[in-house]
Amino acid sequence: MKLSLAQGKELVKLARNSITLYFEKKDLKTDKFKEERGVFVTLLLDNQLRGCIGYSEPIKPLGEATIEVARHAAFQDPRFLPLEKEELDKIIIEVSVLTLPELIKVKNPEEYPDKIELGKDGLIVEISPFKGLLLPQVPIEQKWTKQEFLDHTCLKAGLLANTWKEGSIKLYRFQSQIFKELTPCGEIIEVES
Repeated sequence: MKLSLAQGKELVKLARNSITLYFEKKDLKTDKFKEERGVFVTLLLDNQLRGCIGYSEPIKPLGEATIEVARHAAFQDPRFLPLEKEELDKIIIEVSVLTLPELIKVKNPEEYPDKIELGKDGLIVEISPFKGLLLPQVPIEQKWTKQEFLDHTCLKAGLLANTWKEGSIKLYRFQSQIFKELTPCGEIIEVES
């Protein structure tokens, strides 16, 4: 189900509120967004990644999941130190609401690049016990080719870059609706893919 801009704005505000209330040691609950959806919250500081965590699968209601992953992105992303309170008014918050991941079926792994659309598809690579995910906006921001996108998704999973060329992996694609603050605490837009 596609979200309206008003709903997207509400989700971004919910994510920001979740982080703000964490500093005040308060819980946050919502009765809205009951549908279970995959969601990622990305934090940017000076146009640099400051945290990004989410659920690739629809395991919780969207509102509840947004509250949780916002806090995880701010305080539990293992790549970064926990967000400091003085950074709160300097970060830009982006919420990506995901479609259900779809297994990409190919006869030969060399066909994978033809099955993905840069800027539209996000990727999940999986080979037990490894799993890596990159959102649709990442290859555009990084100016990657389709092969580089596949390589970096493998690297995100802790695999060698060209593991996608082996027949033993599972590769999934998904799309996302992205809502983002233009400035910290500022106007919220839907980012067109």
